[in-house]
Amino acid sequence: MEENRKCIGCGKELTGRVDQKFCDPYCKSAYHYKKDRMDTHAFYYRVDKQLKVNRRLLKAFNKSGKSTVRAEVLRGQGFNPNFFTHYWKNNKGEVYLFVFEFGFLKRDENGKEKYVLVTWQDYMDRHF
Repeated sequence: MEENRKCIGCGKELTGRVDQKFCDPYCKSAYHYKKDRMDTHAFYYRVDKQLKVNRRLLKAFNKSGKSTVRAEVLRGQGFNPNFFTHYWKNNKGEVYLFVFEFGFLKRDENGKEKYVLVTWQDYMDRHF
């Protein structure tokens, strides 16, 4: 005698395989998405992962200590400017966002979105 099995995502009655847990792929995906959103460990893992990607890219594109790169190039390789560790404001009022020791400032030049890349300098500590 088979007991009534229900989808763990939506509660709909299941038919088919005995080990089936979800009624369809959408329900399975929605269930895991909600579960991951509630899991704080997963949240911190995603943030940490993005910070590492951002730092690696800023370091790779800034060999000289100061350079400029098109935003689309950085973003195309996985850079996300919404993830940074701290900021620094210069005397002109421009705010550089930093991922650890590598910073960036968004600029529009000739209709193109670019980032000015810098590395943290000792004098910046006085304004921090």
